[in-house]
Amino acid sequence: MDHDDYRLEKDSMGEMRVPRQARWGAQTQRAVENFPISGRRFPRPFIRALGLVKQAAALTNMELGLLDDRIGRAIVQAAGEVIEGELDEHFPVDIFQTGSGTSTNMNANEVIAHRANEILGGPEAGRKPVHPNDHVNMGQSSNDVIPSCMHIAALETIESDLLPTLEALNEALEIKAGEFDDVIKIGRTHLQDATPIRLGQEFSGWASMVQHGIQALEHTENHLTELALGGTAVGTGINTHPEFAARAITRLNEESTVTFREAQNHFEAQGSRDAIVAASGALKTLAVSLIKIANDVRWLGSGPRCGLGELILPAVQPGSSIMPGKVNPVMAESLIQVCAQVIGNDAVITVGGMLGNFELNVMMPVMTWNLLDSITLMARGVNAFTDRLVRGLEADRRHCAEMVEKSLAMVTSLSPRLGYDTAAKIAREAWESGRTVREVVREKGLLSDSELDEILDPWSMTEPGVK
Repeated sequence: MDHDDYRLEKDSMGEMRVPRQARWGAQTQRAVENFPISGRRFPRPFIRALGLVKQAAALTNMELGLLDDRIGRAIVQAAGEVIEGELDEHFPVDIFQTGSGTSTNMNANEVIAHRANEILGGPEAGRKPVHPNDHVNMGQSSNDVIPSCMHIAALETIESDLLPTLEALNEALEIKAGEFDDVIKIGRTHLQDATPIRLGQEFSGWASMVQHGIQALEHTENHLTELALGGTAVGTGINTHPEFAARAITRLNEESTVTFREAQNHFEAQGSRDAIVAASGALKTLAVSLIKIANDVRWLGSGPRCGLGELILPAVQPGSSIMPGKVNPVMAESLIQVCAQVIGNDAVITVGGMLGNFELNVMMPVMTWNLLDSITLMARGVNAFTDRLVRGLEADRRHCAEMVEKSLAMVTSLSPRLGYDTAAKIAREAWESGRTVREVVREKGLLSDSELDEILDPWSMTEPGVK
């Protein structure tokens, strides 16, 4: 690095050369050089959360008379720029770093101190008059800041991005359930023909799966609202004012889109990451549900002539580079891949939750990245699936009716009248002769046409007890 391209910064370990235009300091630079691992950086929601915490801390420390107002106001302004994303380029530290996230907390402290010094007209770099540890990090530790930011970023993103898209999918499925309620189709169990079901009933089951997933995700939110802020190093609150946490969180809530509260137990809040594991677990369950739904949709839409063909999927793009006219269920396939990634992310988070060694979890950066990745991927994948597939689905009513009449499972409703063994013989004869159940029974003269019409009425088969 040419001398004109860098400046010298100092920390407790000595001097470091830092790129001249960078707003970070020596500790951040050490992390940049120590962890050239993946190129993955903390995403925008987490950087915003860091800004929220640092701004709330400065306001609280001024209120408590612990922080000079002139310095505090500069920190508040600089932290506001972090909240708004104006300084994102100055957060270069890789996700695969120290497990506590200390490098990223210090990255925030140094960037805010640098910018605050600039605001005050002093040296843009350095540690005076605003010091990254003494002023920006006052009353805090990486060990309570990073867990707090994990909860803030996760909950804000779930509320703003994911839940609305899931609600939209649930609504779209319920609308289709109503639209297709009069479409009778053949049911399938073990991938084999079963008794009839209404297409609307099938859709209502999918909608219920999504609704249960939403409820499970919402159930995790209460734990996510707890913030570790105020626990400092190990949960005891050393080096912070006893009123700091409550006041700071009140300040933070004024800027956040969600209402947070101080952790009920600071040792749990720093030693474990159970809230993150639970949230990821809810996302994994949703992913499993969505894979089932997307897979059912693409199978029911298979064809158009040699598949099941009960659903007509919207054509959104050509499906083959060699087969003209081919259209594939690409939106379903995209969502399935998204959900597979969410399940993989959950595996990392599960392992991460196990690494709460004594008073501190040491897998927080990678857990953060995976959880926020899951939330964002699922929100975008579900949104695309809803808009470009579910809302445009149509039923092939004629084909559904034909499949019902051809099904051997129609014989099920004859069992109470003719007995199981006789019904089984009818089904076998229908299969071997290529005829329908109705045709075999009529030929044998076992029932009158009116009795056949009543017993083999497919609608009554979809409503237990209704004849």
